[in-house]
Order: sequence, then C-alpha cells, then structure tokens
Amino acid sequence: MLRDVGFRLAPSGVLILRGPNGTGKSTLLRALAGLTPLAAGTLLWAGANALADLAEHAARIAWLGHLDAVKPALTAAEHVPVAALAAVGLERYADLPARLLSAGQKRRLAIARVAASERLLWLLDEPTTGLDTTSIMQFTALCEAHRQAGGMIIASTHTPLELSNTETLNL
Repeated sequence: MLRDVGFRLAPSGVLILRGPNGTGKSTLLRALAGLTPLAAGTLLWAGANALADLAEHAARIAWLGHLDAVKPALTAAEHVPVAALAAVGLERYADLPARLLSAGQKRRLAIARVAASERLLWLLDEPTTGLDTTSIMQFTALCEAHRQAGGMIIASTHTPLELSNTETLNL
C-alpha cells in the first residue's frame, strides 16, 4: 500500500517512478488512470477532483500497461494511422495482422497507439520492456515531441530513460 505520496506535474513535465518490484509503481499508475480506486487522498487536475468524472479523466490520459492491448486479428494499420507506425519503425508491417508481430513489435505498436492518441497525459508502465536500442531511441523521440507540444508523462521504469529535465519519485 502506498502512503504519503504527493507530487505536482506541470505541462511538459516528466515524472519517473522508481523503486524495486512490489513497491507500488504500477499501483500508483493504475490509480492515476482511474483504474484502481484511491483508498485515501485525492487526485487533482487543475485544482479539481480528477476522478469525479471518470469519462472526462479518461479523455485526457493515454495508458500503456504491461500488456500491449494489441488486437491480434487487426492489422497494424487498423490499430493506428500509418504515420504513427512510421514513428516507431513499423510502417512496412502496416498490412500485417498484429498476431504475426514479434513481442518488441507489438510493444512498439502499443507505443504508437499512445503517441497517436493526442492525449495530454501519458501513463506508461515499464514502456521500454522488450525494446531494442533503436526502438528505445524512437520512443525517446516520441516522448520529447509530446513534451514539446505541452504533454506530460508519468512512467515507471527500472531502466534509464534518456529524457531531459525529468523528476523522480522514489517509492
């Protein structure tokens, strides 16, 4: 159970959640997404209770959990626009059913879905799991572009993310 957790995230901000397995990083992300009820405390967005209207809250967040949420029967292009596929190096697989993609390619497709969502806040749980060095660089570029547009990111990770001006919350 998490206790005494507090932070502020400004536009273009990045908060990295760190800590050993089992310390509550995923639990915190799920609570921030409105997927797990808060046992105590309040989640505020612009000074108002962010979870008072879950549909409104969901409209401002993009979620990337441990599971990639890729539908196996759909092609990559049926998940996201081809431009989003190009940003993660998957454009040549646009017509391929997702079930035929490797684990790393499915993760990249899930990242493309987040990037194409145009949501203000990205909640990312271990986003670089299964990615090679080139894919991590593409992911980093997408994160920086999101920030340049005023977007915010909260990510749990055990590996370093080469993003500028991040804050860290150790759990």
